[in-house]
Amino acid sequence: MSRIAAFIDRDGTLIYDRHYLADPEQVELLPGAAEGLRLLRRLGYALVVVTNQSGIARGRITQDEYDQVAARLDAILEAHDAAVDLTLYCPHHPDFTEPCECRKPGLGMYRKAAAQLDLDLARSLYIGDKLADVQPAVALGGAGWLVRTGYGASVEHDPGLPAKTRCADDLADVATQVSRQSAATNAPEELDAGGAGS
Repeated sequence: MSRIAAFIDRDGTLIYDRHYLADPEQVELLPGAAEGLRLLRRLGYALVVVTNQSGIARGRITQDEYDQVAARLDAILEAHDAAVDLTLYCPHHPDFTEPCECRKPGLGMYRKAAAQLDLDLARSLYIGDKLADVQPAVALGGAGWLVRTGYGASVEHDPGLPAKTRCADDLADVATQVSRQSAATNAPEELDAGGAGS
């Protein structure tokens, strides 16, 4: 049976957005990021980071600088017992390179991850602080989650935000809400009908 996944944006969702981050020493987890990853993993989600890195196409960062930053993030997550299963990135931008299928909200990175890890995209989570992070949920049938970290607080009121997108303060809040929904779905009928805490 295919696995469910949490697709998680990097800058503004997992780590502070430094705008074309090139220095691995500036990698810093956002509050709740490691906690959220650990809880999502306990809930059975494969953890996949999907990130647009147009700074490579723009010449603002080099491939080597991206690789060093990615390695630093992996090391930090490992130290917090929050390692991810896969990280995918898009180095393109249509103003500087040929059009591509991987740049979010394009579906290329999600389909690549699904093929590599045997994922059920329609039962997965699409988490980030921008419209491009949650829009793939509409096309793929999963659940979009907008976090209020990064740009999310302003995006929350954007008329372009898909109607079914859920909002959360940070990644830990996403995981907590998903956990509660899972518990409610699996609760006995008598609790659903009224029970404790109603």
